Amino acid sequence: MNFAAMMLVAMAFDLAFGWPKALFERIGHPVTWLGALIGVLEARLNREGTNRRARGVVTALFVTGVAAGLGAVAQALLPAGWMGLLLGGALAWPLVALRSMHDHVARVAKPLISGDLTGARHAVAMIVGRDPAQLDESGVARAALESLAENSSDGIVAPLFWGALLGLPGIAGYKAINTLDSMIGHRNARYEAFGWASARIDDGVNLLPARLTGALFALASGARAKAAFRVMRRDARAHRSPNAGWPESALAGALGGRLSGPRIYGDRIAQEPWLNGAAPDPGPRDLARGLALYTRAMGLGAVLLGLVAWAIWRG
Repeated sequence: MNFAAMMLVAMAFDLAFGWPKALFERIGHPVTWLGALIGVLEARLNREGTNRRARGVVTALFVTGVAAGLGAVAQALLPAGWMGLLLGGALAWPLVALRSMHDHVARVAKPLISGDLTGARHAVAMIVGRDPAQLDESGVARAALESLAENSSDGIVAPLFWGALLGLPGIAGYKAINTLDSMIGHRNARYEAFGWASARIDDGVNLLPARLTGALFALASGARAKAAFRVMRRDARAHRSPNAGWPESALAGALGGRLSGPRIYGDRIAQEPWLNGAAPDPGPRDLARGLALYTRAMGLGAVLLGLVAWAIWRG
């Protein structure tokens, strides 16, 4: 089956419908199902006095195996031809966050541009973990742009990449890994050992998609493509994450502003390095420009996916 074409169908479903609120209220969402499974396993296995790292490895492998296994079963039951592509795309649809990513950031951009800093702080608190009360206009814009860049990779490009490569087992397995990392892949006393495997696996599966996302942002920036690639090559490895720095630095270079830098989480200050640090802070209008660039970059990604699907058909 042409998995790249299946992922294009998933993108089309997501663009057309998002994940409807009525559907969420009735059945939830695959990520919430994964989260519930991870929560149960974490509560039972992540206990003091046990080998937390070993138990975390088992948890990561079990959850990923369940998700990929269900994807494999579903894929094996798909009919051949166009009907199989449509049904497979429909099953992959909720695992692609193309529309919701735009909508979340747009909810920050609208009040920020109109001068409603309180409303913008409330909206940005829905997508980042830092203390919104400490953010001025530039801080809100920077936080939203960083989330846009990183989650374009984690929520869109990476699922499509693994889905195009492996089909439903690939995209379902990836979402399990990414959900594991977001829930237990933290460097603190509770999760340092238990979430070790989840964090390391997530780093590995995002290695290529993160760099591809950075390239898409750079290429979609038009006249600033050269600057975006230059900033990405220079600054990406300075980021605390081995992957997030690539799309973030590319976006910083494309917009001509700086991202990352020190930020406040509760009572803790994280001294993160700047990306494109010599540039000025982004402002409200830069957030709107970032959303426009996101749209072009994801459109370029769809074209690339279409070319892969066409090559598979021709082959």
